[in-house]
Amino acid sequence: MSSTSATARFTEKQGQYLAFIHTYVLLNRQAPAEADFQRFFCVTPPSVHQMIVQLERLGLIRRTPRQARSIELLVPAEELPALQPIKTPVAGY
Repeated sequence: MSSTSATARFTEKQGQYLAFIHTYVLLNRQAPAEADFQRFFCVTPPSVHQMIVQLERLGLIRRTPRQARSIELLVPAEELPALQPIKTPVAGY
């Protein structure tokens, strides 16, 4: 039951964004830019920005205004879901 309460803090999609931030920082030693989210999730700039603003509003991340790559994850790593591969619409012919 404890795993359910941990994941209840955010939706599956929000969890994937949080997992992406965590993984990106581990690999690149800096926070992702919004363009990095766009490339990974194959979404539009407004979609990424809306999600980032929502994650910040929910208290899951923190950003420094007018500073690039300033996203800081506020969720413990053990509460994050595994980052899933993206299913692209061009999967079959």
